[in-house]
Amino acid sequence: MDLRHLRYFVTVAEEGHITRAAERLGIQQPPLSQQIRALETELGVQLFRRKPRGVELTDAARALLGDARRILGDVDGALAKVRRTARGEQGRIVVGFTSSAPFHPFVPKVLRVFRDGHPRVSMVLEEGGTADLVAALREERLDAAFIRSPVPDGEGVAVHALLREPMCAALPAGHALVRRTRGRTLRLADLALEAFVLYRRVSGPGLYDAIFRACHDAGFVPRIEQEAPRIVATLNLVASGLGVSIVPRSLSAMRLPGIAFRPLARATHLTAPIGLACRTVDHSAAARNFVSVVRRKAREEGRGGS
Repeated sequence: MDLRHLRYFVTVAEEGHITRAAERLGIQQPPLSQQIRALETELGVQLFRRKPRGVELTDAARALLGDARRILGDVDGALAKVRRTARGEQGRIVVGFTSSAPFHPFVPKVLRVFRDGHPRVSMVLEEGGTADLVAALREERLDAAFIRSPVPDGEGVAVHALLREPMCAALPAGHALVRRTRGRTLRLADLALEAFVLYRRVSGPGLYDAIFRACHDAGFVPRIEQEAPRIVATLNLVASGLGVSIVPRSLSAMRLPGIAFRPLARATHLTAPIGLACRTVDHSAAARNFVSVVRRKAREEGRGGS
């Protein structure tokens, strides 16, 4: 059955008049009458009784009307859904992040901005190390990922630089340096004799290598006492007194018991980047919209926007 016939039937039924229905449909009255007769012939029933001032539904027409409206509504809904999905206004995206990224206020803020602007797009969040996140992107198990480590160019993944934040020292709360540096910055060289607790290089090679380079520039090689798979676990080890660590400054907002955070002197020039990794070619409009929103908000942040 031609859906057009159903639309014509419903319009005539609602108007109760062939001429008014034709005007509403934007067609001439004779072709509309022919289409209604064609539908009646196809069904083998009479749908309308002609009257001097319009038409009247037969019992068969009343039986058809509710189902016809439902069918047309389902079709219209399906078409609207398809168009929203094609525009990226509906669908599903999976966003990854390294363990430290969500502590920077930019990340949760931009996730809220996207969710508010695209309420029909469901968002799934996944945590992982940089290598795992990039592998998931290539395998199309993720649509985008907030990472802190560089990724080699090519291989189907691009990384958009978003922002950089200073790093700070995390020390056991009872450490002597905590008392000596109260209210002032800490030089990286002050940590030369300390045991370090870092997250494993495989989990965050970018930050790990940056810390080693900065320590080398300060005149020493850090002595690694313990490594942890995630940055939060690193801080727990610091709180236990196993050593000191260098972490992105945004983590100081965690206010973990047993840890004191100290800013590093400006001369250290040690910063932690946040980038958005995504596929260079993505057929998902929702994913493309997400990347666009994140990059736009990062540019606004860089200009001092809120």
